Amino acid sequence: MARQREVDLVEVAAQANPPVARLMDYGRYKYEQSKKEREARKHQANVQLREVRMKPKIDDHDIDFKTRTAAKLLKEGDKVKVTVMFRGREITHPQIGKALIDRVVKSLENIAMIEKEASLEGRHMSVILAPDKKKIAALQKAAAAKPSGDRPADEEDEAIAAAAAAVPVVGDDGPDIEDEDGDDADQE
Repeated sequence: MARQREVDLVEVAAQANPPVARLMDYGRYKYEQSKKEREARKHQANVQLREVRMKPKIDDHDIDFKTRTAAKLLKEGDKVKVTVMFRGREITHPQIGKALIDRVVKSLENIAMIEKEASLEGRHMSVILAPDKKKIAALQKAAAAKPSGDRPADEEDEAIAAAAAAVPVVGDDGPDIEDEDGDDADQE
């Protein structure tokens, strides 16, 4: 039958009694399978592990900056590894690093979930955070519903420009004053 129809005879279930075979164009079947796999790979999210490094003696502003960076990476869909690096005798106080990691995790708990708890590996203490897509979507939905700012952006830009114009430029002696001859009085 396969030769008459010019198709292939493909064995589907060899273990069945009697064995099951199917008449099909096997080349076309393989092509369609590879096409489906390519399409499935195209829609997969490519998640990377990004790292944010800190030291135990970091200042508050720097912690906030690193936390904002981690939040941005999480919102992009990447996993974030928060690492505290100990130098010299700092390793004798791992509780400082643990407190620092706990502070960062607490500030990111509204968009991330802990994938791997904090652990000390040599001179590095790290925790891995994964984005929580449900929480991020809820935050974006709430942000879209809330009106932005009290003043329009144009008024704010005008206020900044007016303040900048009021500040004198360093090295400027003020406006040039001309005397009656038309010469600059400054250059006499």
